[in-house]
Amino acid sequence: MRTTIDITVKQPGKAIDALSEAAPGLSRQKIKDAMTKGACWWTHKGKRLRLRRATKELKPGIRLQFYYDEKVLERKPEKPILLENAGRYTVWFKPHGLLAQGSQWGDHCSLLRLAEIQLEQPCHLIHRLDADAAGLMLIAHDSKAAGALSQCFSGRTMTKHYKARVAGLIDAREQLVDAPVEGKAAVSRVSTLELDETGETSLVEVSIETGRKHQIRRHLAGLGHPIIGDRLYGRPAGAPLQLLAFFLEFDCPLNKRKMTFELPAELSDLTLN
Repeated sequence: MRTTIDITVKQPGKAIDALSEAAPGLSRQKIKDAMTKGACWWTHKGKRLRLRRATKELKPGIRLQFYYDEKVLERKPEKPILLENAGRYTVWFKPHGLLAQGSQWGDHCSLLRLAEIQLEQPCHLIHRLDADAAGLMLIAHDSKAAGALSQCFSGRTMTKHYKARVAGLIDAREQLVDAPVEGKAAVSRVSTLELDETGETSLVEVSIETGRKHQIRRHLAGLGHPIIGDRLYGRPAGAPLQLLAFFLEFDCPLNKRKMTFELPAELSDLTLN
């Protein structure tokens, strides 16, 4: 079942009562569960925010938006792994299939929300990683830290390395790929780490100087070697997208030191079974 509700509260009362009246086909328990998972929004003091508490007392004039998708709400994501706590930010391993942040339909399958629950701290997204990909992500815990660290990414002062297992055999040494992505400049460098002649795949390392949407996926597909499991630019496989963000290095604007993070060996394997 998939439905949306957009109402303006006409009389004082609890959020659950207003939504139950507007959606008679949904039980109160299902509405509460969806609210907990981030599927309900309200406009408060000019800001559109998630409303998770079903018993919240609302005044007339409050706008409620409710996005119910049974398939989305039933998903049970693999949990992220906290790798390091640097105080004002933390370093995480995001598994394949986990969103960086939620959507209007909920956020229980997102790194941002799971980190917030685990740490019981405010969490701010610094950068993005495709839901289908896995690897290192940073989460900030105050807005100033988020802004400063985001600048490292947008200002291209962040060194980022990825591993990808691709279709076919490619022998590359710092091969420059600079095909534009959606009309914008995009620069990647590709090096072969190993060749699997039996399976006809290659393990490559990719460093990027820009961060365009699906840049690595597009560039590797453009070389004729799409990433294994890439449903968009290659073909589906019996494995998740074989793309892994395994290395980050930057001059931290918060502690004024060079910080280097690399995935441990047990999390950085892209060997196909």
